[in-house]
Amino acid sequence: MMKVTPPSFSTFWGKLCLGLLSVLVVGLAGLYWKSPTLMTILWYRQPNPQTFRHFPQEAIEANSHPFQFTKAVHPRRDLDTLSVYDGRHQLLSLTDYLRAGKTSAFVVIRNDSILYEYYGPGFSDTATANVFSVAKSVLAILVGVALEEGAIQSLDDRITDYLPELKKNSAFKAITVRHLLTMNSGLAFKRKGGGLLADLFSDEALYYYTDNSKQQLLTSKAASKPGTQWQYKNIDPLLLGWLLEAATHQRLALYTQTKLWQPIGAAYPASWGVDHAGGLANTASSFQTTPLDLAKVGRLFLLAEQSGKTPVVSANWLSQLTHLDQTNNSPPKGWTQTRHQYYWWLPQKEPTGDFAAEGMLGQRLYVDPTTHTIIVHFAGGGAGDYPYRKVTAFLANRPFIYPKQLIR
Repeated sequence: MMKVTPPSFSTFWGKLCLGLLSVLVVGLAGLYWKSPTLMTILWYRQPNPQTFRHFPQEAIEANSHPFQFTKAVHPRRDLDTLSVYDGRHQLLSLTDYLRAGKTSAFVVIRNDSILYEYYGPGFSDTATANVFSVAKSVLAILVGVALEEGAIQSLDDRITDYLPELKKNSAFKAITVRHLLTMNSGLAFKRKGGGLLADLFSDEALYYYTDNSKQQLLTSKAASKPGTQWQYKNIDPLLLGWLLEAATHQRLALYTQTKLWQPIGAAYPASWGVDHAGGLANTASSFQTTPLDLAKVGRLFLLAEQSGKTPVVSANWLSQLTHLDQTNNSPPKGWTQTRHQYYWWLPQKEPTGDFAAEGMLGQRLYVDPTTHTIIVHFAGGGAGDYPYRKVTAFLANRPFIYPKQLIR
């Protein structure tokens, strides 16, 4: 009788692994065929400030004669050792704070003079990054331009007046432009933060990675009556970006270029991320720029405060963005008691008057008109809390005391 040699232990496990790998490949191929967006989410998961390079963009050309901030003869290196709190209520030097938050750029500008610059490895003042939800704040400025030009007649217009394709869905029936600008649309939106699986299937991930935003937006559902409940969500600015293009009859990138980017004297091209070539701009979380050009957006507000004039939009509109409306129903956050107004963040704890555009992972454009200060912060993670008030007070030789709940 012929002796049969059984397969070796290693051969058995090799075949088993190969079989499981084949099943996995077939499963992933099927998943991609059925839901390419979900496959993209699984592949990239949490985007970082450079993820935009893997997706379509529409360029915003710079000014051929850009405005230049001056550099201080004696940079303020004393800021390096300034003590600030992080998100874990730990007191540390500003340098350690910036390193802990994977900071790529931290620039402090006062009276158009760059007093302090910190750049992480591989980054510089000419490098471009996605500033995520700062995109919403840029969009709000452009909405003001369209209002003043008459492309948008009123904030109280129904959005279906500009986007008639939305009329087929009753969820959009009573929504106004103001509802979108104040995040009071009442549309349902699932944010991240419910765990790994919930995050994968969140609307936040869906709208960042989809290749057809309009199709997704058209299927939106109502969760509450418009104007009655504030909820931070990406649907509202996406719809507002779509509406702005329809109202102006221009691609958003071109409108941004002619109405904002070139008038502020931007030195480098910027871009809007789009869901596909020729598609909808991601006005919720995909605007790419350099640190100093973003600072020029903040400079608009200082120009408005000092002279009442800007090369872009009226001082009145910029004031509406940075002063809390009496009908504002956004809840306060953090020890600064910050409220959300027209896509900008306004601290309400005295002394008031400062404000910021904020993006996830620590992107910030902070402006303090009382000290003529602009701070731009690009980061890969962010160390938390709000060090900007401490920095501006220090530069202005003003006393600053953190609230008791932060002090251990």
